Amino acid sequence: MRDTLLQGLRPPLTETAPGADDPELAALAATVKEAADRTLGRSLAIRHVDAGSCNACELEIHALNNAFYDIERFGFRFVASPRHADVLLVTGPVTLNMREALERTYAATPAPKWVVACGACAADGGVFAGSYAVMNGVAGVVPVDLVIPGCPPSPAALMKGLLALMRGAKR
Repeated sequence: MRDTLLQGLRPPLTETAPGADDPELAALAATVKEAADRTLGRSLAIRHVDAGSCNACELEIHALNNAFYDIERFGFRFVASPRHADVLLVTGPVTLNMREALERTYAATPAPKWVVACGACAADGGVFAGSYAVMNGVAGVVPVDLVIPGCPPSPAALMKGLLALMRGAKR
């Protein structure tokens, strides 16, 4: 019992948060803010759509909102409605049951809009490709502007992909 109690008193095993004066982080923040201002004149609103994934990509997307990555400081924010979104971030292979929902979400998103396929499954169906229950990748249902590879892609890869999307986007 004593050993169990003492284990709970040890310091947590977490990564240290980036410093407030980190020059690399400050440069990334300035680059993202400039790209967002140039592209949209404001921050980038993202609507996440789970089209039938295993939730590994969702865990990495949720990590973007934690205190370590804090994606909102870069001008990215997640919204609850596709009517408020600039980007649809789609994860997973599109299942037959989610095809119509993804098409409706895409139709409800105002122009200009971009679609990002997040992860191997969203890109081409991943391990589920060829299954009777999936439509394979997102590009088979709606047009895709950017693919972020990985199974799952890391939060840093997601941030770099969104930055690449804003840099390559035209008004």
